[in-house]
Amino acid sequence: MIDRGHALSVTKQAEAAGIARSTVYYLPRPVSAADLELMRQIDRLHLEFPFAGARMLRGLLAANGSKVGRRCVKTLMKRMGIEALYRRPRTTKPEPGHKIYAPDRQASSAEIVEPPLNGRV
Repeated sequence: MIDRGHALSVTKQAEAAGIARSTVYYLPRPVSAADLELMRQIDRLHLEFPFAGARMLRGLLAANGSKVGRRCVKTLMKRMGIEALYRRPRTTKPEPGHKIYAPDRQASSAEIVEPPLNGRV
């Protein structure tokens, strides 16, 4: 995509591609061996307990002898693309038996009349 040996400068190439110039120079850091081992353990535990979140997995890892924080577990889970399975609220789906209230068209077009002030002006 970006050719550093091209006659056009890297800045102009990045601008033409629609990306930031810093993106061209970015090199992702490799994952450490300790994180890879933790990710293997998290994956194994997640297959066994798919409902376990970061807090529960941290406790399970501690029981297996790996002392690691909840936020580290959460970060690794996000990097791996896994999350706990649990029932989520269905806030946008109406129940079949409930009545749906639509706005009244006549009320919105009605004139607003002020009540009399009992002879006061």
